[in-house]
Amino acid sequence: MSLEQYARERPAFRARMIAYRHARQLGVGNHCTWSFEDRQTVQYQIQEMLRTERIFEPEGIAEELAVYNSLVPDGNNLKATLLIEFVDPVERSQQLTQLRGFERRCWMRVQGFEPVFAIADEDLPRENDTKTSAVHFLRFEFTPVMIAALKGGAALAAGVDLPNYHHSVEPLPGTLRQALIADFG
Repeated sequence: MSLEQYARERPAFRARMIAYRHARQLGVGNHCTWSFEDRQTVQYQIQEMLRTERIFEPEGIAEELAVYNSLVPDGNNLKATLLIEFVDPVERSQQLTQLRGFERRCWMRVQGFEPVFAIADEDLPRENDTKTSAVHFLRFEFTPVMIAALKGGAALAAGVDLPNYHHSVEPLPGTLRQALIADFG
């Protein structure tokens, strides 16, 4: 949408997207949220970025599209923004030090199959020698057989398998499972 059109439609669009994004979120333990991305969530992020940065030139729009389109699932995978959440800044700093490697230990599992571990942060490194970041971008690749099993009714689970943070959701809530299956096309 143009900036003018988005300004007119933003209140209603934003309300819909907040509800939509909420339905695509998964809490894994008390301090981790996965927000599953799709074309609609990415469009919302792009519209907000264009609005905030006042970008209206075709080159600037193309640049934003190139950055954000990599978050859209391609039919063989699921993509999520991972948030590690600790309200207290001191505790957050301590925990991010203890949770190095967190993003590489996130998994999803189709019933009857081995877990699929995340491919994390393909855009740039978000971890250093002393700590991990509070935000990561995850991609989970599924085989055609796994996707067929999901579409045939197999349960889907997710979790984090790290010594300092071991949590899982088994199975995922039905409404989230259905939304994610739709991402496979």
